[in-house]
Amino acid sequence: MFGIPGNPPVSLTPAAAGQISKLMEKDNSMGLRIGIKKGGCAGMEYTMEYVSEIDKNDEVVEVEGARVMIAPMAQMFLFGTEIDYEVSLLEAGFKFRNPNVVDACGCGESIKFDDALAVDKP
Repeated sequence: MFGIPGNPPVSLTPAAAGQISKLMEKDNSMGLRIGIKKGGCAGMEYTMEYVSEIDKNDEVVEVEGARVMIAPMAQMFLFGTEIDYEVSLLEAGFKFRNPNVVDACGCGESIKFDDALAVDKP
């Protein structure tokens, strides 16, 4: 919808694609839907949820058997984002490297976008 035609709005690292594929198989889902909602100390948060069907308005990205759907309201906020899956001694989880983020809270759970991208809907 946004960005350069033919380019996916997000990219997945091999680690993220592998983890998403495992989650899809374990949950027997069509993939993960990624969105944005208001919340957190910086103003916005990423959301991820299993989905059993693809919404006609979702942007679908498929990489190596992994499938993510980008919710319509999140597409402009996520364009250019690389999604990775990192494992450390203390935690494991998805990491979003998003060029549209202008600020983030200290815990890394909450983000802020340029006011030009701000929306009033959750």
